[in-house]
Amino acid sequence: MRFSTQTLLLQLGVVLLVVLLSGTVHGWLVYVRIGDEAENQALTLARTVASDPDIRSAVQAISKEVGTPPAPVLAAGPLQAAAEAARLRTGALFVVITDETGLRLAHPDQARLGERVSTDPSVALGGQEVTTRNTGTLGPSAGAKVPVYAPEGGGGPPAIVGEVSVGYSMESLGQSLARDIVPIALTAGGALLAGVLASFLLRRRLQRLTLGLEPEEISTLVHDQVAVLQGVDDGVIGISADGRISVFNAAAGRLLDLPDATGQRWSEAAVPAQLKQLTQPAAQDAGAMELVAGGRVLVASARKAWHRKEDLGWVVMLRDRTELQQLTRQLDAVGTMSTALRAQRHEFANQLHTIAGFMSIGQHEQARDYLARLAATGPLKFPVEQAELLQDPYLQAFVGAKGVEANERGVALRIGPETLVRGNVADPQDVTTVLGNLIDNAVSAAVAGTAAERWVELELLDDADDDGGTLHIVVGDSGDGLGNLDPEEVFAEGFTTSGQTPEHPARAGGGHGLGLALVRQLARRRGGDIRVLEAGTAGGPGAVFMATIPGVMGRTTETRKDGSG
Repeated sequence: MRFSTQTLLLQLGVVLLVVLLSGTVHGWLVYVRIGDEAENQALTLARTVASDPDIRSAVQAISKEVGTPPAPVLAAGPLQAAAEAARLRTGALFVVITDETGLRLAHPDQARLGERVSTDPSVALGGQEVTTRNTGTLGPSAGAKVPVYAPEGGGGPPAIVGEVSVGYSMESLGQSLARDIVPIALTAGGALLAGVLASFLLRRRLQRLTLGLEPEEISTLVHDQVAVLQGVDDGVIGISADGRISVFNAAAGRLLDLPDATGQRWSEAAVPAQLKQLTQPAAQDAGAMELVAGGRVLVASARKAWHRKEDLGWVVMLRDRTELQQLTRQLDAVGTMSTALRAQRHEFANQLHTIAGFMSIGQHEQARDYLARLAATGPLKFPVEQAELLQDPYLQAFVGAKGVEANERGVALRIGPETLVRGNVADPQDVTTVLGNLIDNAVSAAVAGTAAERWVELELLDDADDDGGTLHIVVGDSGDGLGNLDPEEVFAEGFTTSGQTPEHPARAGGGHGLGLALVRQLARRRGGDIRVLEAGTAGGPGAVFMATIPGVMGRTTETRKDGSG
């Protein structure tokens, strides 16, 4: 049996039980109330009869006689007539008058006159009023007993000369209850019907909320969801149909650098605007997109979630591409350097052959001059002007490789005269990301520029005496600058220098638009920054960028162990 059916039957049982109990209690209270009203009515009638002066005098007269008059005499007497008149007038079952010994002086059944009453009269004959529910000769009744006092006179307290007993039939009480029970039954039936209808509606809502799943299935789904969502490296964000975030796993918080946003409205959540655009109806068929968030390059995609024909909202998936981007850039740099080294290998071989030729023909002086020139420029000559200003091997190789790459595009890469790097690069990965992006952007700007001479100038400076020091990078080019663009706009996600034209020296939308945004976040995460020093002018020189990257340089190479310079 399905859980929803079990719930429905349980609810129906509870409703039925509550209705029966409340109906029973209500009926019992009505019965008690009717009985109490009958007793009070009987007590009132008994007091009225017992206080009648004629009845008091007649009872006293009979009590003074020796013995009790015979039944025919009592039947024709004034007490019988008065009692019957009161009974018929009020609809009571009986109105009985006795003497001080409990013998009947008036009774609806004249054959019972002169006999002792069937119920104990001692309480009333003792001077107290009492209400009773007894079964006498006329059947079950609710009644009252009241003492009858002698007429006042003689100066002393009046004596008790008899008692009056009045009763109303329990059958008449049952008839009254039957009349009153109809509204109770109708009310109970209405409550039962309302409970049944509410139970059916609750069952339908329960099925809709649980998507028709059983509790065991829901429990399994919850365990699977926790295991899957918390066990994967991809970020998962679930947005319900009402626009609230229902799922926000730990990976999503780590990738976006945000606290758990579960329960927040998607439109108000502190997530990048590009993610919100993915969940717009117009973007329902859009593919994956790249964005920068939390210092990472993320690939985001969104899918509409449906269960049968019910709209469950959106599911946004986030994948980290930062390491892949960095690895790709490093591999590009390695590939560039490898290509440059292969090209230079031939030059190195030619230089050796030249030296060997000088030696074989005895031109020793020319061989020494040739070796001196090689010592000044290095055995492997990169097309980078003033490359000797770079002392760090890593920077020499990387900038040299970039020089080869720029040379192939018709751009001269040169080192500025203010360059001074005395330390060793301690974090090549971040330096590669920032320096490579700035050089690539500058080369692209120089190629797209209108200046006759295409060049990119690079200046590097480190903090000389700083252990784990800061590297300062300044990159300028011969391009046409940023034009009318705001310098901060180039750091926005989606901005790219690809596709420059003289009219639009830098524009958005030509490429991925992640480089400058990514390297700025990388630099700021380390406590540094990247900014535009000069926006440049049309015809050149172009824009000048400055990057500050703390903590990427090691101890200076000129510092000796004794601490002196």
